[in-house]
This record gives sequence, C-alpha cells and structure tokens, in this order.
Amino acid sequence: MSSPIFLVLLFFLHSYLLSTIAAMSVVSFGGKQLDLTRPHVMGILNVTPDSFSDGGKFNTLDVALSRVEEMLNEGASFIDVGGESTRPGATPVSLQEELDRVVPVVEAITSRFDTVVSVDTSAPEVMRLACGEGAGLINDVRALERDGAVEAAVELGVPVCLMHMKGTPESMQHAPVYDSAFDDVVDYLENRAAIVERLGVNKADIFLDPGIGFGKKLQHNLTLLNRLDGLKKRGYEVLIGASRKTLIGDVLNLDVGERLYGSMGVHAAAYSKGSRIFRVHDVRPHVEMLEMMYRIERER
Repeated sequence: MSSPIFLVLLFFLHSYLLSTIAAMSVVSFGGKQLDLTRPHVMGILNVTPDSFSDGGKFNTLDVALSRVEEMLNEGASFIDVGGESTRPGATPVSLQEELDRVVPVVEAITSRFDTVVSVDTSAPEVMRLACGEGAGLINDVRALERDGAVEAAVELGVPVCLMHMKGTPESMQHAPVYDSAFDDVVDYLENRAAIVERLGVNKADIFLDPGIGFGKKLQHNLTLLNRLDGLKKRGYEVLIGASRKTLIGDVLNLDVGERLYGSMGVHAAAYSKGSRIFRVHDVRPHVEMLEMMYRIERER
C-alpha cells in the first residue's frame, strides 16, 4: 500500500504537470488570451464581393458588424476578416482596395466587441494597419512570402498562421502534382516556420495550416487530413479550414450551400488528429460539436 507521503507527493506532481501544460497552451493574441488545450472556432468574415461561398454578403459595415455579433453569440473565439478572395481562379485586388475593405471593419469590430480579430492577408501594409487597430493574429495564405511580410509580423509581435498553397489562387487548381503531398506540405511549412522563428517570433506563436483545397486534388486533401497528427507532432498548433470546400462536394456530390454536415465531419476528424482552431462559416454547429468532442476526450 502506498504511503501517505508518497500519495501527497504524487498529487502535487500531478497538479504541477497539469498547470505547466495549461500555461504552455495559453497564447496571447494582442492582449487577449486563449487556452489552446480546448477547441476554438474562427468565424469567417469575408468583406469581399467574390469569395466562393459568401461573396458580397458582408461587404457593408453594418451588415458585417451584424454578422460578427451573430457569430460571437454562437460561440466564436476569433473573427477572421479578409478583404481579398483566394478562391480558385481569383485575381488579386489592389493594395488600396484591400486596405479600404479590411481596416475600417477591423477598427469597428475591436471598438465594439471583446474578441480576437484575425486579419486574413498577405500584404504587410494591411498587417500593420489592421494590427494597429487591434487585430491579434495574422493569417496568411502565402506564409509571409511577400516582400516585407516576415519583417512586419516580427515587428507587430502578434501570433501568425502560416498556410501552404501550391501556386497562386489564379492557377493553384491547374493539375497540382506532389512527390508526396504530406511530406511536401510539411517540409514547406517547417521551412517557413524556421525562418519566422529565426527572426524572432516564438514557436508557440506560430500556427500551421496545411491549406486544404489550395493547390490540392481530392486525394491530396484526404491524405493531409488523415495525417494531421504528423504535423501537430512537429510542435506547432494546427489551424484547419475545410468549411464548405470542394473536397466535400467531390465526396458527397453536394453544392456549396449543402456542405455543413460534410464540413463538420472533416473538422471532427481534424480535431481527433490534434487540430484546435477551426476556420468555419457555420459557427454554432461547430462550437457544439467540438465542445462535445472536447468533453468526451477530457474524461480520459
């Protein structure tokens, strides 16, 4: 039978380990802290006329703010504001147009709501002005590859999400080819993360996104989703965004507006592989599904 002293020591050791793990998983986003041991939903706010699923719906300020309030009431932890569509075949917008779309919306959100605002951009000028208005996360589909983007992220001192995209939005779905989809994507993301770390961003503030649907065929996407735990084992938090995407339509033969349940299935699988941030259009169903998965997992 174990001695009382041993049991007391074991209790304190267990408590210490739990508190240490929790502390390591708390990330500050522009002063707002989130515990990434539990799942978080990032609500998509496209202030664009041409995004693949909701283009034109939220590109006036009043409508955008109403949508933000709705997503926050449904449980979103982040609001991801994007002013340039990156759907397959999309063409770039001018810097001034992106600034005009994004910066006023970020300022309006941060002045009215207590939430983390993520800015979905590749332009360092947009990063600087959006973070100056209170954005707490840079979410870049080009993994800070544009000139000056890494330097801007280091200077701003907020967490960054680096995504993999093969090619450009205009061309990325034109017969993408990989030696190994998983290895190629992981090698690219690790290389980009190493550059960002070397210039001064903490590893805990770097999130990786495999870029589902960005220069990938159906089998590439399925392989990446099935092996997400291999990406998580590299020591980075993994953000996943498969909401309403083409792979769901390919598997289930459904139009964009009918892909909620398929989106939830993909994100549930991603949660089981270690992802903790989910970029979605449909907030409440994902919040409820992920909360149940978290509570069940916690009982282990």
